[in-house]
Amino acid sequence: MKRIAVGVALVVATLGISAAQADPSWSPPAESERCPSKWGAGDERGSANHMSPERVAETARLIRSGEVFELGHVLSADMPFFGTRRFDVHTKRTYLNAPSNHRSSNEELVITEIGHVGTQLDGFGHQGHENSLYNCFHIDEIATRSGLTKLGVDGVGMIMTRGVLIDVAALKGVEILPDTYEITAADLQEALARQNVELRPGDAVVINTGWGKLWAVDNSRFVKSCPGIGVEAAEWLAEQDPILIGSDNWPVEVAPTPDPELSLPVHQIALVVNGIHLLENLKLDALAAAKVWEFAFIMQPLKVAGGTGSTVAPVAVR
Repeated sequence: MKRIAVGVALVVATLGISAAQADPSWSPPAESERCPSKWGAGDERGSANHMSPERVAETARLIRSGEVFELGHVLSADMPFFGTRRFDVHTKRTYLNAPSNHRSSNEELVITEIGHVGTQLDGFGHQGHENSLYNCFHIDEIATRSGLTKLGVDGVGMIMTRGVLIDVAALKGVEILPDTYEITAADLQEALARQNVELRPGDAVVINTGWGKLWAVDNSRFVKSCPGIGVEAAEWLAEQDPILIGSDNWPVEVAPTPDPELSLPVHQIALVVNGIHLLENLKLDALAAAKVWEFAFIMQPLKVAGGTGSTVAPVAVR
């Protein structure tokens, strides 16, 4: 009996250690801790509340030369995709019209998940914690077969604000950060200091990892993993109160997450907890090469009624 008791004790102790090791390094806060959001009960816009006519006018004053940097990738079947996502274009060549000028025309049928392919903005309906989304809207109360009745990407509107590029790849002296490198808050702060730039509330913060160089070049590597911000860096950025956080990788955050007990926690930190949009798959090579750290950022999401995200084509203007 003593042997049995000792054996049971050892098993319990071992299970206790395993359970402790399995505790995640971060957990989403309870609804009572994050709702209502700082923008008020029932708010659906989150960080987009930073937009105002005054901000647009202030942003316009950042434009000096009028040089434009396109930050969106070309949409095509050559893009990296996840799971069942796709982008197929079928050209429809229409008939010659009867009048004497013999006008012809062409159209296209596009089969795609328009919210989450290419350069894309994540709306607040895209990610949740169990049944709960941003500002404690519940999925089972707002989801319909034809879109969300709350938090739709059609409510985001035009974003024109100060943009800041944080070039972590340049900080580390590499073209591309290592495949699963976790960008820390210290990395972001050091890069900003090196660039002599400070963040301000309402900024569009975009992070260069160099990962975008793999776009349509090595798609299998692009989607397998990526460098990006971790939990600590995401929480620090959220404290800076940006309008959005973007990067040249597919989830903005490091993937896979260093903690095997977590699944893309930065998505929850940004979208669910803090109401900050994420902007993925940016094309930042030209902007980084020109060392443009501060610029006017302009973007208009597609007005997909009740959509959870939008394919976008943002620009930086200096």
